[in-house]
Parts: sequence; structure tokens; C-alpha cells
Amino acid sequence: MKELTVKADRKNLLAVQAFIDGELEAADCSMATQITIDVAVEELFVNVADYAYDGKTGKVTVQVTMHEEPLAAEITFIDGGKPYDPLAKPDPDVTLAAKDRKKGGLGIFIVKNSMDDMKYEYRDGKNVLTLIKNL
Repeated sequence: MKELTVKADRKNLLAVQAFIDGELEAADCSMATQITIDVAVEELFVNVADYAYDGKTGKVTVQVTMHEEPLAAEITFIDGGKPYDPLAKPDPDVTLAAKDRKKGGLGIFIVKNSMDDMKYEYRDGKNVLTLIKNL
């Protein structure tokens, strides 16, 4: 497992993506899968940066674990912000026109549908959100 801790600030998104991309490239991850993971990482990291700490300063730790059987990337976001389970929110009704939908939730919906597994827990005063994507 590799780990990176940064200030939960949008300015650190590129550093987080570069860290994850380095691990994916080392595992010979296809570019298409890497882009899918990058989109998910952007959505989740920006959500933590924008909402987890209510305008205060906080940190986020990103862990990457590569699994061999089956070949998969496990990416975990850990933050000490307010408890929030993005998986508990109902999915938006994507059959409605965009103007008729409630605001919010589409990004998490896209992440949930692009990953092979996603889980959340609140543990030791921290949000722990894990993505798994088969490579």
C-alpha cells in the first residue's frame, strides 16, 4: 500500500492524481481505465476539499493498494471532516430532464457506476471511502 496525505484543497488535486496515476502506470493499467479512475478521483477529492471541513483547513489521506487476483486498484480516501456517507444518498433520477432533477448527486452516481465496488465507513472519527476498479 502506498499513501499520500495532503491538505484538502482543490490545488492539490493534480498531485493526488499524479500519485494515483503513477501506481496505475506501474501496474500497466490501460489508459481508458486510468481516465475512468481519474474522473472518480477528481469527483471525490473535490467533494472532500469543498465540503468536508466546512471552510476550515483539513487533510485527506489517499491510499492506493494494488491487488493481483484479480488485478485491481483499491483507492481509499480518509478525511477527518464531518461524517458523510455519499453512498447513503439516493441516486438521481437520470430519466428526468436535467432541468427537472434535484441539484447534486450526479457526480457520486457516475463514480458508483464506473467503479467495480465502492464502500464507506466512519471509523475512528474519520470518513473512509474506498473505490475498487478491476484493471
